[in-house]
Amino acid sequence: MLEFDGAVSDMRLLGICTRLWGFGLTHYKLFQTGIRNKACVKAEIEDFAYKNSPSSTISSNRNASRALVRRTKQLKKHPTQHGVCLEKTSKGFMDNESIGQFQSTQQRKKSKVSRKYESGLEPVEDQGCAELEIEDFGSTNSISSIALRIPENWKEVLDGIRKMRASQGAPVDTMGCEKAGSLLPPKDRRFAVLVSALLSSQTKDEVTHGAVQRLSQKGILSIEGIANANEADIKDIIYPVGFYSRKAGYLKKVAMLCQEKYNGDIPKSLKELLSLPGIGPKMAHLIMNIGWEDVQGICVDTHVHRICNRLGWVSFSDSKQNTGTPEETRKILESWLPKDEWVPINPLLVGFGQTICTPLRPHCGECLVSNICPAAFKETANSKSNSGTLVKMKKT
Repeated sequence: MLEFDGAVSDMRLLGICTRLWGFGLTHYKLFQTGIRNKACVKAEIEDFAYKNSPSSTISSNRNASRALVRRTKQLKKHPTQHGVCLEKTSKGFMDNESIGQFQSTQQRKKSKVSRKYESGLEPVEDQGCAELEIEDFGSTNSISSIALRIPENWKEVLDGIRKMRASQGAPVDTMGCEKAGSLLPPKDRRFAVLVSALLSSQTKDEVTHGAVQRLSQKGILSIEGIANANEADIKDIIYPVGFYSRKAGYLKKVAMLCQEKYNGDIPKSLKELLSLPGIGPKMAHLIMNIGWEDVQGICVDTHVHRICNRLGWVSFSDSKQNTGTPEETRKILESWLPKDEWVPINPLLVGFGQTICTPLRPHCGECLVSNICPAAFKETANSKSNSGTLVKMKKT
């Protein structure tokens, strides 16, 4: 402890000591009271400084106060404001009263949703760009309800795609999962559809179809056959499908589960199908639609997801932001597309994506709906400009 008498005239030394004394007590008080919010820290510093330090020192030692504020900026985990605990929400830190007001606002917004758009009910006819709200997308978005637009000309677009798909010349028309086991008894056909759906992930239809055909030729395209087969043999048969080694293990486990839990048949509910190894939402809806003829949702794969976003069918009205995952696309599409279109929309758009609206360099010049497609010729132009850049770089 340093002592000073009246003879000491060096005020600089006194200022330094005062700053050290004020910093120590303030630092202790900040940790003792658990203050973490920047605004609250600043208020506490000023209040404590005025109460415990000489006024002349406060004005001459602003740097010390600023240092304290900078020191406590990072401590924001458990903020308080004037003794009231704050909670972290999607809108930042809020007290209980503010949280209540925010929740009330959200509840009022949800109450505006028409019952016609609730899950499981039939959507209404196209009414232009009507506004509705969809809840719980299962995405990282913190907002519980998101406004979207029903496309004005979706019927016209769908009719145009049907005309382009009339020739049935896409791979999905002859080798899609819907064609698997078409001549087999109902129980075996359901399992064949499940096998085809499981193998189709990250794999072209031609490769998937070939693998299913080889399983059938080997006499193991059944629950009993897969369950009794060696996993290494299954792996060799289904090669070269994507992730063939992992999928062989999935097939073996699925067949054994079907034998043990479902009396030698595949599960009959969407929830039970999703519990099987290797089966995701797209596959589960496809199996329910084709295997059990029980339509509970739209099968959305990479083609349907891409084309719906290009057409602007699943964009949000406030930000015009596209969906990020096929599951988000499925939920938005189901909200406005009539249920009698849920099953045919998949092979229709998949074939369209395989022939005309391809992932890279889409053939917009051959498309009958390019005049009303918001993405028409944009990706084609970008591809040409990028290729021109590459050519120039090679020449130099």
